[in-house]
Amino acid sequence: MMNLTAQTPAPATPKANGLTSVEAEGRLAELGPNTLPEPEPPSPLKVFLVQFRNPIIYILLLASALSFATGRIEDALFILVVLLINASIGTYQEYSADRAAAALRKLEQPLARVIRDGVACRIEAKRLVVGDLVLLESGDRIPADLTLVDASDLRCDESLLTGESMPVSKGRTVEGSSDEIHSALLLLAGSLVTRGRAKGVVTATGSETMLGGIAVELGKAGSSQPPLVARLAKFTNALAVFVGLAALVLVLVGFMRGLPLHDLVMMSIGLAVSAVPEGLPIAISVALAVSMRRMAARNVIVRSMPAVEALGSTTIIATDKTGTLTSNMQTVTEIRLPDGTDIALDAHADLDKCEIRASDLVRERARRLLRAALLANEGTLARRDDLWVAAGDTVDVALLAAGRKAGLGQEELNDRYPLAARIAYEPEHKYAASFHHGSDRIHVFVKGASEVLIEMSDRMDSAGNVVEIDRASLLAQKEEMAARGLRVLAFAEGEIGASLAGSLGHGHLVDLVFLGLAGLQDPVRPEVPNAMKDCHAAGVEVVMVTGDDPRTAAAIARDAGLGFHAGQVVSGHDIDEAARAGDQRLDEITREARIYARVQPAQKSAIVASLIRNGHIVAVTGDGVNDGPALKKAHVGVAMGLRGTEVAKESADLVVTDDNFASIVAGIAEGRAAYRNIRKVVLMSVATGAAEVLLFMLALPFGLPMPLLPVQLLWLNLVTNGIQDVALAGGRPEGDELAGPPRSPLEPVLDRTMIRRVVQSTVVIGGAAFLAFQWMIAHGYGVPEARNITLLIFVMFENVQTLACSSERRSIFSVDILRNRFLLLSVLAAQTIHISAMYVPWLSRTLGLSPITPLEWGLSMLIASSLVLVTEVDKFVSRRRSDRSSHA
Repeated sequence: MMNLTAQTPAPATPKANGLTSVEAEGRLAELGPNTLPEPEPPSPLKVFLVQFRNPIIYILLLASALSFATGRIEDALFILVVLLINASIGTYQEYSADRAAAALRKLEQPLARVIRDGVACRIEAKRLVVGDLVLLESGDRIPADLTLVDASDLRCDESLLTGESMPVSKGRTVEGSSDEIHSALLLLAGSLVTRGRAKGVVTATGSETMLGGIAVELGKAGSSQPPLVARLAKFTNALAVFVGLAALVLVLVGFMRGLPLHDLVMMSIGLAVSAVPEGLPIAISVALAVSMRRMAARNVIVRSMPAVEALGSTTIIATDKTGTLTSNMQTVTEIRLPDGTDIALDAHADLDKCEIRASDLVRERARRLLRAALLANEGTLARRDDLWVAAGDTVDVALLAAGRKAGLGQEELNDRYPLAARIAYEPEHKYAASFHHGSDRIHVFVKGASEVLIEMSDRMDSAGNVVEIDRASLLAQKEEMAARGLRVLAFAEGEIGASLAGSLGHGHLVDLVFLGLAGLQDPVRPEVPNAMKDCHAAGVEVVMVTGDDPRTAAAIARDAGLGFHAGQVVSGHDIDEAARAGDQRLDEITREARIYARVQPAQKSAIVASLIRNGHIVAVTGDGVNDGPALKKAHVGVAMGLRGTEVAKESADLVVTDDNFASIVAGIAEGRAAYRNIRKVVLMSVATGAAEVLLFMLALPFGLPMPLLPVQLLWLNLVTNGIQDVALAGGRPEGDELAGPPRSPLEPVLDRTMIRRVVQSTVVIGGAAFLAFQWMIAHGYGVPEARNITLLIFVMFENVQTLACSSERRSIFSVDILRNRFLLLSVLAAQTIHISAMYVPWLSRTLGLSPITPLEWGLSMLIASSLVLVTEVDKFVSRRRSDRSSHA
């Protein structure tokens, strides 16, 4: 274990009200931001040279060397120029990716809760300074090195720094050697709070922390290659082997025909390079990177590039309720006293006014309940610059607001009842409690889940009198409130002897008096019902996983538009029973269930695993520290950016910055659009390369000269085709991405439809180019002139193929090409660059180009347009089949 002693300087005595803003700004200017040091980025020269580490590049360099050796200087220079341009584009792409990643990191800046100017508030963690008072709770990542000032049941996971697999206890009550006591008071930047609450003073920031020191030594880890790109790289390697064999056959045939060795070698190298879509991985990276930026604009930050394509393949979303489907704006709208007395609270009432309209006795009993709500509370609500500023859990803040409406202030109550100890809320307990000093007794106040507090309480308040508790009546009241979509909390109080003040804990929650229930409402976000409709239309199922009561969950689900029936609502208890019976029983439940209520984090993870076994591609939302396993287990983990803990964000592939379910649905549409664009690029690249192979395979057996020179093939694949590949990769969504079901998880990139269209394009392009070349040679055209027009025909075929690929399903005549101006401009640019090259002396000589007549240009366009007829017929047949299957 790493020695943690003497790692952090002793702090100055912290100020009870924290630093002032002026003090903090001064220290920030003096010490710098609380950020980890980053290694120096590689030099531009190094990035540039790395672009040449590619087997395809080695082949091109060999071709250039052979051209120099045989005196074809212009060919050699052209190849080198193409390589330099390609390397420059790659260098720019890498720097652009780094800038995009940096921009995305800025959108995901971690926050810290501190006390500044006597008020708890959230600031960017990078603005923390030595001396700041930091507030921590379960799920937080510690933002700087701290020394504990106060702690309640605190445990921290320091495995990132120490290698200890288990969380360690922290606090002043830890016994042991001086080193162990010192370690128990020290909180290290980068470690995680797994349990409890704490307050600590910052003693080191940035590179002065232990984590900062490690960061200096380790540097910055590189990003991994997306699986989709890796699969396509394997595909291109396999294709290269195939083309290499084809080139070998061509060499043998050419050698038997007595062709010069140099021509045979150059033809084989050029053919191999032309048929392998070496620019495909770059184009796919562009498609994913463009989608990442589009997702960021729609409030979805992508932490892992493969998640772009995975989100588009999602078949089911397991979503939270609070803050995702709802607005996360909890408001107390109803107080129910144990005898059934109902008190309505105005959600829009002024916080400075008493709004409880009831008899004096009822009002006093309601204030007694709210007193417990305000004291067993870790939120804050204070005036600042004539505005109410809140911090803490939304339920705590809602209770504080309800107290203000009843004329109760948290500060006055805390002064009247000084805090002795606190039990923080933890999911396994389902309650929070606080102990307060009285004149000769310790007052106990508890808030939590209704069924738990009803069971814990011994008596209840009825009409101002303490009577025997009627648990059945109280549970019935709670059920009635929950059925109306309210989140129901219960409150109780009690007293214990002052002599017990030194060892207060769970065991002292005895002889409690049940005070009543409070109903809180969190309305469904207005955009969620339409997002649900989009999911249904897209064939994406939605299930709700929540810790709330089943009836509350069902009421919210109805408002959200999540279709279900009573038999599809299950509880965490049902999940446990099914899990004990075996995976098969659990899988039967998850095939049907749509709402999972009263679910614990471990149960959520089991639900996700079961959905995966049922064949789903699962996206899961989460925000808590205990959601980490479920987020990791899912195909796509989606963390909430506003309320999500750092643990959840780091476990997730995506972060939704506005915590909105509709943003997830928008991300699915962008993911599907990205996958469509990848398919378009694959079709374009593979079909063009295969057509060039077919052209050569047909030419030699018929005794024709080499149809295209190696430099002409390079021009086609790396210049004219490359421009249009990038345009297809970054193409705009077609708008109907959510109009059909998700693709099958087993579907390959080259499915039967793609293979059919590759074969069609190969036969049309390669066959038409061969027939045109053969006709020109037979009718007296010189070989250079025939190659010149054949090359133009290929460029035009690329233009037509690009437009045909703009949509896999829709007719080229129904697609609004003008809507995708970048695609249209790429077609015009490819054609313009090629025609311009005919008039640039050095380039025309190198490529063997010459100006053509308008008639030759028109005939070439006519030949290329034949591809439109073939693709249109294929799309028409595909649409008819799809329509018939959908009506069947």
